Amino acid sequence: MGALPFVHSAESPVKRSLLSALLLVAVALAPPSPALGAPADPVHVDVDVRAGLAPVATGALGVNHAIWDSQLGTPAVSDLLKDAGVQMLRYPGGSYADIYHWRDHTAPGGYVAPGTDFDTFMAGARRTGAEPMIIANYGTGTAQEAADWVRYANITKGYGARFWTIGNENYGNGHYGSEWEADNHADKSPKEYAANVVAYSQAMKAVDPSIKVGAVLTMPGNWPDGIVGTGDTGTWNAEVLTRAGAAIDFVDVHWYPGGSSAAETLTKSSHIQDAVHLLRQQISRYAGQNADRIQISMTETNVDVGRNTQPGALFLADVYSGLLAQGVFTVHWWNVHNGLGTVSTVAGQTDYNDFGLLSSGNCNADNTVCQPPLNTPFAPYYALKLMGAFAHPGDRFVSAGTGDPLVASHAVRRPNGDLAVLLINKDPDNARTVALNYHGFTPAAGAPAVTTYTNGADGLTTATTGSATGQTIPPYGISLVTLHSANSGALLPAVGRPTATTTDRTATISWPSAGSGLKYEVYSAGSQLGETTSTSLTVRNLEPGKRYTINVVARDNSGRTSAASPPLTFTTGTPADAPCTVKLRDTNDWGNGYVGSIDITNNTGAPVTNWTLTFAWPRSWQSLGSGWNATWTADGRTVRVTSENALAAGATTNVGYVGNYSGPNVLPEVFTLNGKVCTTA
Repeated sequence: MGALPFVHSAESPVKRSLLSALLLVAVALAPPSPALGAPADPVHVDVDVRAGLAPVATGALGVNHAIWDSQLGTPAVSDLLKDAGVQMLRYPGGSYADIYHWRDHTAPGGYVAPGTDFDTFMAGARRTGAEPMIIANYGTGTAQEAADWVRYANITKGYGARFWTIGNENYGNGHYGSEWEADNHADKSPKEYAANVVAYSQAMKAVDPSIKVGAVLTMPGNWPDGIVGTGDTGTWNAEVLTRAGAAIDFVDVHWYPGGSSAAETLTKSSHIQDAVHLLRQQISRYAGQNADRIQISMTETNVDVGRNTQPGALFLADVYSGLLAQGVFTVHWWNVHNGLGTVSTVAGQTDYNDFGLLSSGNCNADNTVCQPPLNTPFAPYYALKLMGAFAHPGDRFVSAGTGDPLVASHAVRRPNGDLAVLLINKDPDNARTVALNYHGFTPAAGAPAVTTYTNGADGLTTATTGSATGQTIPPYGISLVTLHSANSGALLPAVGRPTATTTDRTATISWPSAGSGLKYEVYSAGSQLGETTSTSLTVRNLEPGKRYTINVVARDNSGRTSAASPPLTFTTGTPADAPCTVKLRDTNDWGNGYVGSIDITNNTGAPVTNWTLTFAWPRSWQSLGSGWNATWTADGRTVRVTSENALAAGATTNVGYVGNYSGPNVLPEVFTLNGKVCTTA
């Protein structure tokens, strides 16, 4: 994302959302007062410690620093970030990275604030206790310049900077029509970017082989995902991964989900699981051998409505948790400071339309509206502080689900067996009473410790309140419930990562032995699929073309259990010998819609007349625009394609459609022809 400089003055410009067209703390002792008007029926939240998700990495909680921010690295800011639990800091700041030259600390065409050079940044990072994420200049720099920076940082100064990305949002260089990112290369294609990523990586790792190098990709479901540029053979992600996959250690994506209202924006967290899944599919498909070693970082995210009021706070807590639970190793808020924008009132609070965590303390041009004093925390800062109390390095996220779209829930299991549950109420007007149900965990007796952040508060409140099974979450509130286990015995070591071989209806799941005399239980989505004393289990009666996430838990003769294994996600296939075969191709994509081409083959020895092909959109944000070569009808998420033309034995016919989407575009995988499941080619 592009960035305009923060200057502590009345004329400070604000970072613009360049992709939107396409897409300290005071701790009180009293509990929050429950709001009136809470719905009578409680919201049921199921927490299942047997359904393990991703572990929390050491640099999980991040934020962006920028060279145009005059407060970068100051003791006051570093201490605030430390108090919030920030573990990683990104430098030198968004699009400025592609014009920044570290050696002379200049950014031609941009503003560089005094006292923001690399050494000052590193001093601030060390005071914060955070490790750096450094952006090497791709747009106007060279591989040699990047390698020299690595040498200075890690050889000369001994900073031990591990993570380095090559550029920032480089797909915004004009290749796809929109241009905000500096790029002096004559060739703006992903092919050229990939070639330079390889050159940068080789030069930088020749200086320090221990560093991790990241390449810029786009988040699935966000522009320019799905678009094939002029002269390209694939999308940006496909081209970069195919050509540079062997040279990188992680991919770096940004996510500004947009939304015309706070309510709409707060639904976007539902996209996370599919977006990360699709990104991992792309990495696996295109990045070559050992592609599963490539990690994912999310180094910019923010909202369009309520940036520094409660919607921003709710979004931060929900999205950081959702991304980390899916294995993204670090998530970064844009930005520490940014500056005054168009002022409005959101949920009863003044919103300065400021991307920053902390106030810039500036005023508008005629001084009629001013922000709070410099470095006053905004609401997202307190949400980040609550995240620091929630997700500790070494914890593992576990499943926490709710059926109420206005209540989000996340949970982590600590190494000592304790459980922390984060509850987010997206209703601005009503409290929510939550009934907590636990699977594989028994909470200790007594009221738990609860830390809450409420709309308009200037700090977190902590109290012993409610019960392990019942809590009331204030309107637009976030509550962290920390629970001790009633079982004092230590957990058994977790089982190693499972693997699976699948058909359309079965999966044989295997895992490393965790010791002798153990029984293993296999779970998916809260249901036990089976148990065995062996190290493999064949699960039957699965659904074709469905995505499953599996965990294995060990149990000894005394009843002690292990933590859940790392998750295994797989998708079952379709029948190999079906009477029909369907091949779906996305032949033209423009970022929120695409042309789908479907080949239907009759595998039988007799013609099929009056046929109906049926499939379902995998997600609610997908819909049918139009179709051809048959009669197309849609009923909710079910699509039917009918024809009176006979499909001869062994023959293939083609039908097509325009599909619309406003989130990650998960293509349909299961098709039936006259009620029979087809093989998917």
